[in-house]
Amino acid sequence: MTHQAAEDRPQKNTESAKKTGRSRSLPFSALCSLRSFAAISLLLLSAGFGFAQSIQLSDAQANEIGLRIWKNECAGSVDGLTSWNSGEDFASLGIGHFIWYPEGKRGPFEESFPKLVNYFISQGLGVPTWMRGPCVWTTRQQFLAGFETPPLRQLRNLLSTTIPQQARFAALRLEQALPKMLAAAPAAERENVKANFYRVAAQPLGFYALMDYVNFKGEGISPTERYNGQGWGLLQVLETMSGGPALPAFAAAADQVLTRRVKNSPPARNEVKWLPGWRNRLKTYRN
Repeated sequence: MTHQAAEDRPQKNTESAKKTGRSRSLPFSALCSLRSFAAISLLLLSAGFGFAQSIQLSDAQANEIGLRIWKNECAGSVDGLTSWNSGEDFASLGIGHFIWYPEGKRGPFEESFPKLVNYFISQGLGVPTWMRGPCVWTTRQQFLAGFETPPLRQLRNLLSTTIPQQARFAALRLEQALPKMLAAAPAAERENVKANFYRVAAQPLGFYALMDYVNFKGEGISPTERYNGQGWGLLQVLETMSGGPALPAFAAAADQVLTRRVKNSPPARNEVKWLPGWRNRLKTYRN
């Protein structure tokens, strides 16, 4: 969960947009084929147990990946860039629904919106002072009541005009993921995890699939993100992958890991309701 974040949350829709009766979206018909991502430059730098990836995205590639992630999280809705789902104690913002906690609130999921803000600042983008601290809304009710007020309009404007920058921020998480996952994996699994990471990364859609999943369900290394001792992040997907073509194997392993997660989840959470949306997301890794 940027998220996640290794956020463990349902695939977001346009819950906030439904409240306002609108779903303002950008056109996705203009998306170019992600087959062009075969040209992404990957610089392998020795680090720790393996390699850290320095992913260099052109402006067009960053925009394409950003649009795909945005579409996955909230159907490309501008309103969906500022969400606060029922039952949660935090706002979910941007294309990756990066978590922003109010002051004094914390949960099992990593807070990532302040990191995104710091990245914006490092890139020379203007970020209002009020966005640089804890979430200024303390409850979902307060957030939804102010949905059309100037602060939230200003926030949506910033997020809707920085899609490539948010994609590059997501890429930074992927750059750092492999050493962390190898450090957390059992010694006997490290070579398999690394090999499967590179198998996926070598495919035209590979960087998109890896970037999207790690921002969707995290690295899989946090001990708080477990049901019955089993995680559901990128590490678990790479451990579960079988042979054959890399992207179908990655999507199938992700489906297996998420299905197991639902079976292990507390019945009261009724997580089975999220599986159809999750599976639709996994289908985008294949084509």
